[in-house]
Amino acid sequence: MGKIINSTFVSIDGVINHMDAWHFDYTDDETDRITLEQIMASDAMLMGRHTYDVYASAWPEREGAYPDRINSIRKYVASTTLDKPDWNNTTVINGDLVAEVAKLKAQPGDILMHGFGPVAQALVAADLLDVLHLWVHPHFAGVGTTADMLFSEGNNTRLELLSNQTLKSGVVLLTYNVTGTGPAGA
Repeated sequence: MGKIINSTFVSIDGVINHMDAWHFDYTDDETDRITLEQIMASDAMLMGRHTYDVYASAWPEREGAYPDRINSIRKYVASTTLDKPDWNNTTVINGDLVAEVAKLKAQPGDILMHGFGPVAQALVAADLLDVLHLWVHPHFAGVGTTADMLFSEGNNTRLELLSNQTLKSGVVLLTYNVTGTGPAGA
């Protein structure tokens, strides 16, 4: 049985979108190494339609170890509107997301997710997300709305800190085991 592992960049004020306003000044050799390690340790990727559209338009044209891996890895995209994915090795999940991801998780190999949108939120609600890497950036994004933020109404999920690492850039990488819903002792 594999794990579902989410890796998400987040500003100090909780923004996960609009990365052009706060994220890219913090990328360096260290973050590149860690992101490469994460994708190399994974057997597949899972993403929502928005992430798929962004990635499919950017990664196929790039070269190097990371682009080679992300372009060749098995990819699953949750979408009710995407019929024919253009990006190689992509399978569309257009049925019951929770049931389909549970089937994928039952197979050997870990599945990596980037971003914490509706797909990740649905998996947390269904107790299917196993590990969460939060890359907390020392930057107030100051943009977006609550729809662009990490939190979601109704998500009351307990996390267990597995590790923390302060990167040279000032980003703090927090790794959590997602233990399930409810407050401590519930």
